[in-house]
Amino acid sequence: MNDADRALVGRLSDADGVVEVGVGNRPSVAAELAARGVSVTATDIHERPVPDGVTFVVDDVTDPTLSVYEDADIVFARNLPPELHRPLRAIARRVDAACWFTTLGGDQPAVPVDREQLDGGETLYRAREDVR
Repeated sequence: MNDADRALVGRLSDADGVVEVGVGNRPSVAAELAARGVSVTATDIHERPVPDGVTFVVDDVTDPTLSVYEDADIVFARNLPPELHRPLRAIARRVDAACWFTTLGGDQPAVPVDREQLDGGETLYRAREDVR
């Protein structure tokens, strides 16, 4: 696990439940959160293997099954492309969860956010709840 992932785990580990959207082939953050006692669900549009302690659900944020997200304190995604920022935020709002994400390289957030620089050089974007 790299420094940026460790920093993200540190920020997420206070939550009781999280959903990682688009886990892909990178389940290290989800695995470490589960090891710390956080209830973790990982989603992707394709079936993906996940470590013990992590629940996996095939789901698409553009056509979500809301029950997947209902128990989450935080809905988050790593390397989220701009076209999925609004759908991710919409899901989080509908289930009353925080919406956090990172982007690829120079992609800027497509929704109003607060920025937090994490150790390891990663920027964590937290969608602002006070802006529609």
